[in-house]
Amino acid sequence: MIHPHTELQFISNEIGYGVVATHFIPAGTITWVLDKLDREFSPVDFQNMEPIYQNILDTYTYRNNKGNYVLCWDNGRYVNHSFNSNCLTTAYDFEIAVRDIQPGEQLTDDYGYLNIPLPFRALDEGTRRKVVYPDDLLKYYRIWDNKIKKVFNRIIKVDQPLRSIVPMDMWDKIEGIINGKDQLDSILNNFYNEKPNGD
Repeated sequence: MIHPHTELQFISNEIGYGVVATHFIPAGTITWVLDKLDREFSPVDFQNMEPIYQNILDTYTYRNNKGNYVLCWDNGRYVNHSFNSNCLTTAYDFEIAVRDIQPGEQLTDDYGYLNIPLPFRALDEGTRRKVVYPDDLLKYYRIWDNKIKKVFNRIIKVDQPLRSIVPMDMWDKIEGIINGKDQLDSILNNFYNEKPNGD
């Protein structure tokens, strides 16, 4: 489920639609949570679908560490890519704002951690990276982990409209990490290796 203080807006002809903040969203806010209405499709499910459905899943899903295609039921599927994204996924089926997001600003992800099947050239944002690759998570997880670590302790300090969607045991885990009882798991845990063992 996407943060409630957002809406779908047309961004441009090149980008299409995106998810835009309607209120200030401070760093440390949970911006998206995998919920009970999101659908998961196995690679076999995908292969058995007609091309029209495969195209929809290619466009609007990400792949989890099992290789399954996850389709968000709400506007979460319209969050666009940025090489300097203001949201990052975690190893816990939720995303977090890694910096303050202003009203009117797009919520963005780095598609490099979404287990994309093929590389694609993204809009030039003036960054060194110009292309998103399937193995970006292996290359950049330390950078993303550090960004998450810097704001993770803010989770219990800022308003969390999605708190009721986060399972209770997960909230206990979050508090354990913040209190130093548990280790923060790496975003690398989300990586899906498409190659069979031995290749």
